[in-house]
Parts: sequence; structure tokens; C-alpha cells
Amino acid sequence: MFMSNTAASPTIARHRAAITRADLSKPVRLALEAGLLTPVTSFFDYGCGRGGDLRRLRDRGFKHCAGYDPHYRPDTSQTSASVVNLGYVINVIECPEERRQVLVSAWNLTEQVLIVAAQVAILEGNGYTIYGDGIVTSHNTFQKYYEQEELKSYIDQVLGVDSIPVALGIYFVFRDEAHAQSFRAKRWRSRITTPRICTAIRQFDEHQNLLTPFMSFISDRGRLPSPGELGCYAGDIAIEVSLLEIFGSFKSAFRVVLKATNSTEWDAITDRRRQDALLYLALTKFTGRPRFSELSLDLQQDFKVFFGSYQQACIAADLLLINLGDLDRLWKVAQASLIGKKLPKALYVHLSALDQLDPQLRLYEGCASRTVGRLDEANLIKFSFDKPKISYLHYPKFEADPHPALKTSMTIDLRNLQVIYRDYDNRDNPPILHRKETFLATDHPQYEKFAKLTRQEEIWGLLDSPQSIGTLQGWERRLQDCGAMVSGHRLIERKNLDPYRLKILRADRRRRQLAAKSTSGSAPRSAP
Repeated sequence: MFMSNTAASPTIARHRAAITRADLSKPVRLALEAGLLTPVTSFFDYGCGRGGDLRRLRDRGFKHCAGYDPHYRPDTSQTSASVVNLGYVINVIECPEERRQVLVSAWNLTEQVLIVAAQVAILEGNGYTIYGDGIVTSHNTFQKYYEQEELKSYIDQVLGVDSIPVALGIYFVFRDEAHAQSFRAKRWRSRITTPRICTAIRQFDEHQNLLTPFMSFISDRGRLPSPGELGCYAGDIAIEVSLLEIFGSFKSAFRVVLKATNSTEWDAITDRRRQDALLYLALTKFTGRPRFSELSLDLQQDFKVFFGSYQQACIAADLLLINLGDLDRLWKVAQASLIGKKLPKALYVHLSALDQLDPQLRLYEGCASRTVGRLDEANLIKFSFDKPKISYLHYPKFEADPHPALKTSMTIDLRNLQVIYRDYDNRDNPPILHRKETFLATDHPQYEKFAKLTRQEEIWGLLDSPQSIGTLQGWERRLQDCGAMVSGHRLIERKNLDPYRLKILRADRRRRQLAAKSTSGSAPRSAP
């Protein structure tokens, strides 16, 4: 239904906005990752352009795919589907009323989930012409660049929904409220590993094929299943039937599991899942907490088991919210955190460690991400405590580069939800990171590798003046002053150093080693 513009309008070549991608578009990838789009799910791409997403989905075995585009596929019927994608369409329509009609039309085709994506960016340069509420590019295409919160407000207003941000410029809109609440709750659930088998138990070994999905369920939910839940979870009701026939009850089966594993790990899982449920429920306060009947059956059971009743859960969630506006109190919580790099009135944490923070800090970050979403590919989060702000930072080479440079950042002011983007990619002297292990939890696979480099850098005196090494150029000067080079995640001496200077540098390292030994009581590490 994309109508043409009025005669007084400039000629807009909308089809030129359709780009050729080498892979699936980000909105479709996110739907796949979230488990919303499966090979048996019907999918309709409303405004499919050249049809790249359709081809790639079909190549992956997705048979129920169709798409419509007014230029490339004008004769395709607009059919309803479980998942409908309106990817980067409304931002290329110059007529506001038509834009609205297209959004409504896509929603009318949606049976379960509508994906809405639009451009969110900062305009730079002079290669465009202002037109209406957007621009006309040099290619005669129209672009409406939304602010992230503006896009959410627009979707919600037009469709009468509460859309869910999943990335910059990308929202999921659910038909069923229980499905929406389950998706929201799942986003705040910690990553948990099922406890390992540590004791050989004959009864466990004999029925491990039944107990394995049973253990997975308990890890996922933090509780025993209610009747029918395990069969649904495992995708085979026979598993639940057989388990109950052999053990008599879920409690009896779990007693066998406890004998084969570490019981304290299961206690920790239950506590984490209780915190996850509380965090989700606290965040629903901002847009209207769902009624108990609007929750999926598994969420209903979670609240009954963890809190006794939904009413008690709501009370506990509201208590968690009480201290949210007290930045001084939150700062004290941050100072006590064993995870994260602490600077004056700020805490920096790697995204992988977020779910291991205190629930009050997770709630603080959740106020930003639940409304605006996170910066694409962000891997560090900055918690500010002088002002209510959360920042998402993207260091593309965090894992591989011993001192990665900042590429982009997005800061959300929680007082007015203003979003500020900064691009550091083309700067000659970008900010860089030191002490990478401090951003991580100690169970991160590369924690010790990063920590070992930090210990070596301390002995070499490279980290003595933090203020002078916060940027690439400052760090390079410090390396030169200390006669050092970084090779991988270790230090080596620069070649052709003056012998007398080399002697002084090595003596200083030995002094630092002895000081470190006397402080920690550990044997000094070699420093050439």
C-alpha cells in the first residue's frame, strides 16, 4: 500500500533505499536469536526490498516465508504471518499519513510478533536536503532519522501498544500480553550453568537421560517443575511421565540430583532466579505492572514459589525501587562491588558481568535498557553516580587488543531519556582501556590472562600515572619512556635502548618486584 507523494513534493526514489546485504538484516537476526523465528514459523517481510532476508531464510530451511515490496515485489499478496518484519521501511516514507498506514497495515498482518526497525542516527555533513520531517539524500531517497525514544513513542501511539526495545532502532511488538511479559522476563534472567556431576550415584547414572532435562529446567527456572511443565520444556511429555513413574515425584528425583551434585550450587541458582524475577517485576512498574492473569503460567508459578504470592512479589519489587533515586546509596553499593573498575563517582563493568552485580545496580541499568535499549555491540557499561546516567561503550577489540580503543558510546540521561551518541572511530587519539580484568567477573575465561599483563605493567611502572595514559598517544609516550613494547598480552623491551638507561629501568623493575613480594607474600615474577 505505499502510496505516491503529492505532485508538489520532490521526486522520491524509494526503491533506491533498498540495500544489498551480505547477511541477514539485524532485525531478523535478533528475532532468530530470541527464538521468535523458527523453521516452522510463518514469516512475512513487509517491504522486503530485493528479498535478501527471504532468500537467506529459505536457504536455512525456513519454508514459510513471503514478502511484499511496492517496487521489487508489487504483485505479492500481503498475507498474515506469525512474525512480520517492517524493517527500515517507515523511515523511507516521506508522507507521515502513509507512514502511519503502513505501520498499521503491518500490524494487522501480525499474528504473534511485529518487528519494527528504523534508522536512528546523528546526521553529519551537508549532502542532504531538508524535507518535511526528514531529509532527501543526494540519491533522491527520503530518510526520517528517529531518536530512539521518539521511535518507541511513535510505535506505541499508533498501535496502542508497549513496544520492547531490543537494539538501537529495533522494537518487538507482541500480540499476546503473556508472550510479551515472558519475553521481558527472559531478558533479565542471569546466565547460569547447570551444576556438574561430582559424585557417582548409581540411580543417577541409570536414569541420566531423564534427569538431564530435569536439571536443565531447574537451572532455567530456579525451582521444581509443576505438573506438565517438564514435558513442555523438554518437548516430550514422555520424559515427564517416565521420570514420575521411576521416582514417584519431582522432589524425590531432585534428592537424587542433590546426591550427585553440589547442593550449595542449587541454592545459589534459586537465589539468582529469585533476584531475576524481582528485577523484571520492579521494571514493569514504569509502564504499568501486568495483572497476574496476564502472565504466562511459568511466570505465575515462579512468583508463587519464590514469594508465596504475586502480591508479596509486587511488595518486594516496590521495596527494591525505593532506593533507585538515591545516587549516593547506589554509589556505596557500587564501591562494595567485587566486579568492575571504580573511578570517582563511576563504575565500569563488562556486559558479560552485568548479571552478577547487585540487584540494585542491575535495576539502575535496566531503567535505561528497558526504555531505550543498548548500543549495538556495546561491551562495557558505565554507571554514573554524580548524575543519573548510564553509558554503553563499544570497544571492538576488547578481547584481542591488550589496550583496546573506544569506537562509539551512547549515554542515556535517565532524567529526561535524552540520548547522546559519540563516535571516536576517526579520532587520532581515542580513549583506551587499561586493567581489562577489572571489568570482568573472575570466572571469565580470559580474566587471568588480562590480570597477568596488568601485574607486569605495574612492575614496569607503566600504570603509575593513570591520568596521562588514558588516551592512545599518552599510552604510547608512556611505553617509550619505560622502554617497553606490548606484544600480545605481554611486555617486551624495546630494542637498541641506551645501556645505561636499560640498567636503570631494570633496577627499577627489580625494586618494584621486591615491593610487590613484601606486600603480597608471593614470589616475584621475572622482569627482564
